[in-house]
Amino acid sequence: MSLHYPRVLRIHSAGPTTPGITATAGQPPVPARHRDHGIVVNAEQRTITSGGRPLALTFMEFELLAHLVAHPLRVYSRHQLLATVWSQEAIVSVRTVDVHVARLRRKLGPDRRDLISTVRQIGYRFAPRNAPPATTR
Repeated sequence: MSLHYPRVLRIHSAGPTTPGITATAGQPPVPARHRDHGIVVNAEQRTITSGGRPLALTFMEFELLAHLVAHPLRVYSRHQLLATVWSQEAIVSVRTVDVHVARLRRKLGPDRRDLISTVRQIGYRFAPRNAPPATTR
């Protein structure tokens, strides 16, 4: 009897799913660094530091925060985050996103928890403090 785990196979065959990594032939990937708001994402080493201190993140917390940091100011619905960060096959509730965001905010600490902002009735976005204000048309 053989067990088949498509999510595990896809992760191992595709490599890291974290965006923001660039590489050239013969050189290691360049980690995505976002210093303007005190968060440094190193996708190669799978570490994130906030204000110089490393964050102890679970696999999915790392994936979610790295994804949001790589796309600042972009608003993602909970369903979009489930499809992008979690797999399409994952059977989870949209509340899973809320729980992970709450954990990330707690781990970021009181001085940086507001970097992940809630967009009412839509979802979440990563909003660096020095970003220009959003405009509406």
